[in-house]
Amino acid sequence: MGVYKKGYKFTTNGQGTYEITELVADGLGESKLSDGVVSLFVRHTSCSLVLMENADPSARVDLERYLNKLVPENDPDFTHTYEGPDDMPSHIKTALTRTSETIPFYEGALQLGTWQGLFLWEHRSMPHTRDLIFSYLGN
Repeated sequence: MGVYKKGYKFTTNGQGTYEITELVADGLGESKLSDGVVSLFVRHTSCSLVLMENADPSARVDLERYLNKLVPENDPDFTHTYEGPDDMPSHIKTALTRTSETIPFYEGALQLGTWQGLFLWEHRSMPHTRDLIFSYLGN
């Protein structure tokens, strides 16, 4: 059983989804592993990872619009607002979603479905640099 770890610094332009499928696949190629799983982790509390449709961007726009309605900025009940009106909403959005994903790979290829892609989901309005860790386990 082999292990390969890859870290990335990924810069966002503010709220939105950013496809990282190719970064994960590139790391798999570097790992020289054939069969196993890759664990993805983002080291932040105001962004998340999501497995989502990558063919039609409107699916991701709808997802983000829905979550923004569910957790709006400037809610008068929020007390954690030191970094601005998107501060607490971004933390809640992260708590409702995920900061890690696990994807199997076989014969050196990610086993994603036809329309599946991996995305970093930035919940903050301003650009941020995010730390991602990919850990490949297999043979």
